[in-house]
Formats: sequence, structure tokens, C-alpha cells
Amino acid sequence: MSPIIQSSLEKSMSYAAYRELLKRLVATNSTTGLEKTEALINYTMLNDRRMKRWDKTVKVPEEAQHKISEFNHKMTWLVISESWCGDAAHVLPVLNKIAELNDNVNYRVVLRDENPELMDAFLTNGNRAIPKLIIIDNDTGEVMTTYGPRPSEATGYVKRFKAKNNMLTAGFKEDLQHWYNKNKGVNVIDDITEILGKLQSRVYQ
Repeated sequence: MSPIIQSSLEKSMSYAAYRELLKRLVATNSTTGLEKTEALINYTMLNDRRMKRWDKTVKVPEEAQHKISEFNHKMTWLVISESWCGDAAHVLPVLNKIAELNDNVNYRVVLRDENPELMDAFLTNGNRAIPKLIIIDNDTGEVMTTYGPRPSEATGYVKRFKAKNNMLTAGFKEDLQHWYNKNKGVNVIDDITEILGKLQSRVYQ
């Protein structure tokens, strides 16, 4: 395992601890990250409500449950996040629901701005985009694959809009939130189920 990943894991927290952190931030009118702007504080408040809703409502279909539970190789899911990140608020609760289905998954969360070396080792198109899931083989310490910052359908949605408009507008970001609400985590579940299937095949080649 690389020293950067090892160091970040030592500073990581459980998903439950991450949720408690958000609740404390809301109570104290604060946010994670190096910047403490009013906008980011408001996003943290909004994201706490979003995550609370997803924690209660996300359902993993039976077929996906079966496939997820079949993966029998111990791994660590290390997710880079921040409390103000809208995509993270939608993705992390779904990852947690999936991780809960398999005892081989050790699900951990780290904050981006407190782990810049880790973030810079896992950039997306040169950007510090979050959330970023790093899947680590517990036996070898090697990175098996990564996922994020968005599920596959949302990624395509963003790419098409950027290609046409050169930037993401406030209106588009609102549309993206509507997409997450309508999708109910299904795309993340499908993506991760597919990834686990490929990893299972690779592990036992």
C-alpha cells in the first residue's frame, strides 16, 4: 500500500462518523474544507438533509443484493468527500447501503482538503473532483479501481452539457439535482454491481 493511501486511511472515518460530523457542522453553522463561506455552509445544511433522506429511502434491488453479497474478497472503499459537495450527498449514502450488504467491504471516508496528496493522486481530468471512491485490495494494498465523482449516467449528462455550453450553469446544476432525486441511487447501484462483477472475475482469473 502506498504511504499516501496508508496515511489517509489512518485519518479516515466510518460513514456513521461522517454523518455525525455533518450533523455537528449544521448545529454549529460550519462546513468542512479550507473555505468557510456562507454558501458552503448552506450547502452543508442542505446536504445533511439530503443524506438523511437517502439513508432512510435508498433500496438495493434483490438481484443487485445477491450479486453484491457474492463478492468474497476483502477490500477497503476509501471515499474522498467534503460536506458541501452536492454529488457526494447523493452518492455516499448509496455506497453505504451497498457496503452494508457485504462484510468484506471496509467503508471509510476522508476529507479532500485534509488529504491533498491523496486527492492529487486520483484527479479526474486534472480536477480535484469529488466524491472519489478508491477500491483497495486488503491483501495486497493495491488500488483495484476507482469510481466517481458521478455515476455513469450523470457523467454523460454533464459531458454533453459542457460540450454544448462550455460550462455548467446554475440551472443545469439544479437539473442535475432533480436527476439524482428521480434516479434514487439506481445508477450508482448498477455501476458498483458491474464493477464488483469485473473485479471478482479478475481476482479469480
